[in-house]
Amino acid sequence: MNLSELRPAEGSKHSDNFRRGRGHGSGNGKTAGKGHKGQKARSGAPRPGFEGGQMPLYRRLPKRGFTNRNSLEIVAINVDALNRFDNDAEVTVETLIETGIIKNPKDGVKILGNGELTKKLTVKVNACSASAEEKIKALGGTVEVI
Repeated sequence: MNLSELRPAEGSKHSDNFRRGRGHGSGNGKTAGKGHKGQKARSGAPRPGFEGGQMPLYRRLPKRGFTNRNSLEIVAINVDALNRFDNDAEVTVETLIETGIIKNPKDGVKILGNGELTKKLTVKVNACSASAEEKIKALGGTVEVI
């Protein structure tokens, strides 16, 4: 297999970019893909989720708790994961992604104090726990919260 031979899986690509109701020669004439009669063939068909007047599922299920709109999703990394870096290296969110320690920084990165650190590092992240900061500074490193 070569790069030039790559193709999408059979049936996975289907263009929605064709004109409906333009004669039977187009393959989508007459009823224009709506079938024969019925509510869904007419204009003003009901909205998605409408169950014909029956109490819809989204109203039958109990609602519990609430979601805070202002909450942040912070990615946590333990201090022992930083041993991948060389001595005197600068650790930022970008370098953490490059080394593969994190894939998606989401709303921020926090260093936690679990494990042992053996390298002197300059750490620049969104948040750092007190125990992690203590371990980094014990080896002569610095922590900067950005």
